[in-house]
Amino acid sequence: MLSEIIVNCNPRETRVALLENSQLVELYIEHKAHRGIVGNIYKGKVTRVLPGMQVAFVNIGLEKAGFLYVGDIDVIDFADLDDEGVGPAAAIASGDPAATGDAGKPPRHEPPHLPIQDILTEGQEILVQVAKNPMGTKGARLTSYISLPGSNIVYMPNMNQISVSRRIEDEAERERLVRLIAEVGRPGEGYIARTAGEGKMREEFAADIHFLHRLWENLRAKSETTAATTLLYEDLNLVLRSIRDLFGQDVNRLVIDSKADYQRCLEFCATYLPHLVDKMQLYDDSEPIFDHHGIEMEINRALGRKIWLKSGGSISIDQTEALVAIDVNTGKFVGHDDPEETILKTNLEAVREIVYQLRLRNIGGIIVVDFIDMDREESKESIWNALTQALKSDRYRTKILKISEIGLVEMTRKRVRGSLMQTLCDPCTYCEGNGHIKSPATVCNEILRGIQRIAGNNLERKTVSVEVHPAVYDMICEEESIYLGEMEKLYNIEIAVRVNPKLHQEKYQLSIDGAA
Repeated sequence: MLSEIIVNCNPRETRVALLENSQLVELYIEHKAHRGIVGNIYKGKVTRVLPGMQVAFVNIGLEKAGFLYVGDIDVIDFADLDDEGVGPAAAIASGDPAATGDAGKPPRHEPPHLPIQDILTEGQEILVQVAKNPMGTKGARLTSYISLPGSNIVYMPNMNQISVSRRIEDEAERERLVRLIAEVGRPGEGYIARTAGEGKMREEFAADIHFLHRLWENLRAKSETTAATTLLYEDLNLVLRSIRDLFGQDVNRLVIDSKADYQRCLEFCATYLPHLVDKMQLYDDSEPIFDHHGIEMEINRALGRKIWLKSGGSISIDQTEALVAIDVNTGKFVGHDDPEETILKTNLEAVREIVYQLRLRNIGGIIVVDFIDMDREESKESIWNALTQALKSDRYRTKILKISEIGLVEMTRKRVRGSLMQTLCDPCTYCEGNGHIKSPATVCNEILRGIQRIAGNNLERKTVSVEVHPAVYDMICEEESIYLGEMEKLYNIEIAVRVNPKLHQEKYQLSIDGAA
């Protein structure tokens, strides 16, 4: 499968799109002012211990305290404990999401034998890593099982297990990687061979492990001389993480539209991944890079509730705080004389679209799919098998239950970051939170890209008029005035912004008023 990574950078945000056969399948967005913190390592201070919930709250210097579940505490790391039980490892914060143990399950230990109040006390200092970003009213989820990702391997100094990514299916290769890592790694420590490590030689793993060992030793030393609630280690930015995490053997190139970030990519690859240097490309066309690849249109489609299928059927996706409900309908499709065949065809088509939308929208947590009712058991089995097969392309772990008697499929998908809707949209003030609209920041970025399209036509000096909703106007004037000035100089234009209270927050008008 031919894959490529397309990167769009501007002073406000970075967007990374993973394309498979020229179709957008995954999208990552990082706002410069609100970078995610997954993978960051902090020296924290325990502020509260809740024995009833077996949870502790840890101050790591952010607005909200992070929460640490007893199962995510490495009790061996506390020298004053006699018990040597170890809790289950948390989800690897920044490593390969497909990483699993040799038995096909995530690396785990037996549950701890001690209650949390016997492990932690208020005021205690502890080294923690962010496993999940803060979401809504919840603080970040923390773990004391540290994981440091490299190009080919994830290093877990507090674990004693060697595992291999589940996306490496060849059993002989899996066994080779386990033997190789056991030879170059330290006894009693943990390692996961990442998907990118398939086929790599001993020297490449040894270099990776040597670097990660030095990084961990420096972190430990720094933590001993640093005050609590301090950031000790910050993960790479989105562009460099994409090179590290997404650049598998099936990815043939990365195209980026920022010259400065392109140079950083070349330097990063020259140091850590020299074989990828030739796969970095700079995009310098006047047309915005996401427009050129048809990505912008797919993003807008991914924010809609209803998706039409080619046959005329449709699926509807409704996201709530507790779960995501997906409903399949035949819609305009009347099909063949046999209703069961019509239903089966619609459900099979829906399976492909559902898996595609789960990846694109980054939907996680509990998911319930309401397929059209099928009478035959073989039809239900066909749908379940098709869904299982389609999910093999997903980088994140899923678990599926059998189709119920009323046509429901219950499944879970690992949630590491917010969904696309949570990233790009705010709760709708017009419908009192029952729906969503694009946030002022998202609309503002669309306007700036619209101005870029107009300015890219090499016109004589013109005045570009922008008419916007008051909330968008406030953001443009307060946060984007400097960037607007830079655009005026860069494109030899004048930008005039006006308020129109009658406009919907998502709507705006761009026009060229003539020569300035």
